[in-house]
Amino acid sequence: MSGWRYGALGLPLAFVALPLYVSLPAYYAQAFAVPLAQLGALLLFARLVDAALDPFIGRAADAWLSRRSWLVPVLGVAGVVMLLAFAGLFFPPAAVRGPALLAWAGAMLVLGYTAYSVLAISHQAWGARLGGNATAQTRIVAWREGSALLGVLLASVLMSQAGWPITTLALAITLALGLALLWSLAAPPAPPRQSTRWALAWRTPAFRKLLAVYAVNGIAAAIPATVLLFYVRDVLQAPEKEAMFLVAYFAAAAVSLPLWLRAVARWGQARSWLLGMGLAVISFVWAGSLGAGDVMPFLLVCLASGVAVGADLAIPAAMLARVVQNAGLAGRAEGAFFGWWNGMSKLNLALAAGLALPLLQALGYQEGARDEGSLQALAQVYAWLPCVLKVGAMALLWTFFAAGQGRSSLETHP
Repeated sequence: MSGWRYGALGLPLAFVALPLYVSLPAYYAQAFAVPLAQLGALLLFARLVDAALDPFIGRAADAWLSRRSWLVPVLGVAGVVMLLAFAGLFFPPAAVRGPALLAWAGAMLVLGYTAYSVLAISHQAWGARLGGNATAQTRIVAWREGSALLGVLLASVLMSQAGWPITTLALAITLALGLALLWSLAAPPAPPRQSTRWALAWRTPAFRKLLAVYAVNGIAAAIPATVLLFYVRDVLQAPEKEAMFLVAYFAAAAVSLPLWLRAVARWGQARSWLLGMGLAVISFVWAGSLGAGDVMPFLLVCLASGVAVGADLAIPAAMLARVVQNAGLAGRAEGAFFGWWNGMSKLNLALAAGLALPLLQALGYQEGARDEGSLQALAQVYAWLPCVLKVGAMALLWTFFAAGQGRSSLETHP
């Protein structure tokens, strides 16, 4: 299999995710003066709907992944819908303002998220069906996530330097190319002709444990992603450096992927992921004490935490593929497992937006504020709260997977 052809679709999927998850709150607050509490409620609603749909999309993905005649039109239609929803969010009709704007944005978010889920879950399940041991599965995920990091870097530059029209055009081109390259590969192995129950994953104890770790760690990562631009603009007071920070963070993550592959080969998946979490806490906790003009210290934080996030990108999904294999469900239930997995990812983002933004407003923070109390609240929510959650995820990972002697049971062949 050509890894780059499989992974190429990760680029446009990450390309569209960065504006939706990072830029949209700040964009609507600045361009349309939407209050943070309303933005938080809107994002919470849209992401909860999205998360609820993912398990059903995952079950359906197991069906269309086995039939080439279904796979091409389903992914094609999903790509078109995602692109149109993206354009609708960042170019709302001029007549749609006030409460109508929130309704419009909510509809576009639900459509865009649903189409994104169809593409992302199908892509992940396809990779999991390729099989292999722990190192091979981590390598497959690394191809996908490496392409995703390139998409994030491209989106970071285009959003800040070229504007939304060029960004949307670039999304359309890369999406068409990613789908074409995926379709050029042989279809994934077809499962036996039998029904897959949508709650099947929950009967697997290892899945429940892994999902718990993934959930706590995901919330820890989603909070800073939600409030990053507010932090850069108000705490650091360096809005012109936004692109530099994002590029440094994701470039460090991309460069680190080969290192995490070597770590997995030597220490196993669970302990390598634990190492990445520890590095994230050590590097990120300092962001809570920075202030105006601390550009270089925060750049170092971005580089170090970017290396750490490489483990988050390469290892968890590969561990999930091993869970499916060890449960004896390889080739027929990957979509069902990844549907719940993606639903948890969306729930993490929903909780981050629905809790962090109203919390900031309750603590007295307002976009553009410069008073010491407001900025301190923003810095603490941005940096210290995620570190506390990350330590909790480390405790779960150690207890469930990494505490035993040698490698975790997920490293073995089924």
